Amino acid sequence: MTKIKEIKAEILAIGDELLYGQIIDTNSHWISQELDKIGVRVVRRSTVGDSRESILTAFAEAEKRADIILMTGGLGPTNDDLTKPLLAEYFNCNIELVPEALEAVRTFFEKRGRELTQLNRLQAHLPTKCTYVANDLGTAPGMWFNENGKIWMSMPGVPHEMKKLMSDHVIPKIKEIFPLPNIYHKVIKTVGIGESWLADLIKDWEKNLPKHIKLAYLPSLGHVKLRLTAFGEDNEKLHDEVEKEIERVKPIIEKYIYGYNQETLEEAIGRLLKLQNKKVALAESCTGGYISHLVTSIAGSSDYFQGSLIPYHNLYKNRLLEVESETLNEFGAVSEETVIQMSQNIRKMFDADYGLASSGIAGPGGGWVEKPVGTVWIACAMKDKTITKKLQLTQDRMLNIQLTGVAVLNLLRLCLLNKTE
Repeated sequence: MTKIKEIKAEILAIGDELLYGQIIDTNSHWISQELDKIGVRVVRRSTVGDSRESILTAFAEAEKRADIILMTGGLGPTNDDLTKPLLAEYFNCNIELVPEALEAVRTFFEKRGRELTQLNRLQAHLPTKCTYVANDLGTAPGMWFNENGKIWMSMPGVPHEMKKLMSDHVIPKIKEIFPLPNIYHKVIKTVGIGESWLADLIKDWEKNLPKHIKLAYLPSLGHVKLRLTAFGEDNEKLHDEVEKEIERVKPIIEKYIYGYNQETLEEAIGRLLKLQNKKVALAESCTGGYISHLVTSIAGSSDYFQGSLIPYHNLYKNRLLEVESETLNEFGAVSEETVIQMSQNIRKMFDADYGLASSGIAGPGGGWVEKPVGTVWIACAMKDKTITKKLQLTQDRMLNIQLTGVAVLNLLRLCLLNKTE
């Protein structure tokens, strides 16, 4: 069987406004996803400013790396829009009026009761080596080039215009021109273990992966995703091979796996609570309701979430949550003793199977030598026992709140799975 050549693509987002941060480049992300679906591998995404030298250099470099070069932006009629003239310069051709494009621009303005100006007419002038691609949603046409064995497509930067051109023209043409491989992804989502520790645990498994299956580590806040990507001709076979590899690695890291692909930790928690017909309640201090927000962001959370209290001040930890004054005076709010009482009392108060609690020093102030900023105690109370954990986090307040949220939910997950030892 003939081996299918890997098709590579590069995406160039053009415009100073992207570099200044005035506009976020969502186009490149979307294009990457669409190309991945058809088996085209994106090898680079670049943002290029409105500079002749920068754009021409980006063109030359992209041509060396990729079979397909997709560009967005820089197609307006004003002098700062350089994509069209520089494509003509790069391909050594003239720019001429395309009557079909002019008629499309004229119709666009007439439908909106606006006059077609001389500046707008320039939109219909295109490089002679390109194929005109109609833009039904705007005035900047798409430009398709097939030069030196490479495909080039220039599209407007307006997202809805670009997406229609990609969907109606670019994707079908790519599929028609190139024999494409299948690409199959599966993401293993883990929590409670750092990237380097995880890599050390699975190093032997990783070393023995088949050559056509690649592993990528994708760390994020409190989580590490393991993405398996398989390349080949038979998608069903790729699926089976990836699943086989997941079954091989699961016994090694099963304690840390909470889900796959798009599933979030809060969704996984909800699934487990529903499966076991259990209820949960929360007492949050340093997290200020953030964990309750995560839990209730999931549709159907009313099936298992009983409610929460946010007794931020010690007075209300005592009055509302009945944490003993002696405990608060002797050990302080940020202590194992306090979160034990918080979790146990919230469980009873809300008639829940699990009571969760958090109390800590989020920062940036409030810490001292014995309890520096980032010190957090968390707890999960059950009918017969309470599990606690001390966290030593960062100097950043929001980061500490978010990391505590992940830790609390993971503690609940481990309790639900009876894997806290």
